Amino acid sequence: MGKPVNLNRYRKEKARAEKKARADANAAKHGQTKSEKAVVKLEQMRQRRDLDGHKVDE
Repeated sequence: MGKPVNLNRYRKEKARAEKKARADANAAKHGQTKSEKAVVKLEQMRQRRDLDGHKVDE
């Protein structure tokens, strides 16, 4: 006779694996690489600096 299996644990592990697979697929489809994030951050900083340079002090 085989070892008894906890069906609740099996169900939860299966759900976690499916969720992780879905998350990995979405990250690959919609995510940005670290270098892309750095480029966006630098661009935003440059735009903010340029905008602040155009402010008129009263």
